[in-house]
Amino acid sequence: MELILAIGIGVLAGSGVWLILRPRSFQVIIGLSLLSYAVNLFIFAMGRLGTGLPPVIDPNMPMDTSVFTDPLPQALVLTAIVIGFAMTALFLVVLIVSRGQTGTDHVDGREPGQ
Repeated sequence: MELILAIGIGVLAGSGVWLILRPRSFQVIIGLSLLSYAVNLFIFAMGRLGTGLPPVIDPNMPMDTSVFTDPLPQALVLTAIVIGFAMTALFLVVLIVSRGQTGTDHVDGREPGQ
């Protein structure tokens, strides 16, 4: 399970970095989104992967940190998802305005060779 998650995080991060380095604005936005998904999965994985564990401390169980799931990474990822959605929406609005003013979605504002 951990290996699959690590590979998935690596593929998302690598694809995100590759798309960020592309010359088109839309590809940069998609790359930022993929990179934020990779970071969210990484933060989520830091809370330990476990199934069937209670989300908070059970008063009937002895106080042992291995019998409950850490809720902090889950809260951080939920907040990051909301912020990432707002950031993507803002970037898309800026992209649409930039494309309307310059006539291209190249990150430099003009096509190569012009």
